[in-house]
Amino acid sequence: MNHQAPVYVRAEDDALLTVAYYHFHAWSGRRPFWAGLFTLLGGIPIMYFPYADLRLGNVSFAMATTAGSTSLIIGILLVTLGLVLWFQQGARVFAGVAAILLALVSLPMSNLGGFFIGFTASMVGGAMALAWVPAKRVDAAAEADGSGKAGAMAGHAGIPGPRDTETAYASETTAHADGGRNSAG
Repeated sequence: MNHQAPVYVRAEDDALLTVAYYHFHAWSGRRPFWAGLFTLLGGIPIMYFPYADLRLGNVSFAMATTAGSTSLIIGILLVTLGLVLWFQQGARVFAGVAAILLALVSLPMSNLGGFFIGFTASMVGGAMALAWVPAKRVDAAAEADGSGKAGAMAGHAGIPGPRDTETAYASETTAHADGGRNSAG
C-alpha cells in the first residue's frame, strides 16, 4: 500500500463492503500483515497433524506421536506470534526471530514441521517480519531534514536532490588541481 495515497472518504452511494475493504486495506498496509498471516497459518498444520487421524473405510491412520504436546505448544506460539505481528508492530524483530527458531525446532519435534507445510510458512513469515520496515511519511522526512519544506531541493520519487557543498565548482577541489593530476611528493 502506498502510504502517500490519499485517505479514502466514504461517499453516500458506496456499498458497505467497499468501505470495509478500504478500511481493511489501510489497516493491513500499516503493519507486517502478510508476515503475520504466514506465521499464523504456519502454526496450524504444526499443531493439527499430531492429533489428526485419517479414515479410509474401516482403516484409521493416526499420526499421534510422543511429541504431540510439543507440537501443540509450538503451533500455539506460532499463532500467537502471527497475532503479535498484526497488533504489535514494534515487536516485529522479536516475533520474526522467534518464528524462525520455532519453525526450525518444529522439524525434529513435530512431524517434520507439519510435513514441511507449517515449517515453510513459518520460515517465510518470520523472514518477512524481519524484512518489513514501516514507511516514512514525506512530510516527516522533510521535518527530519530540518528544512521544513517538503519540496525544497528534493528529487523525484524519493531520489535525493543535490547537496549544498562548501565549494561552488568542482574545479576548485584538490582532485581537479593541476589539470586533474595528483603529485605524490
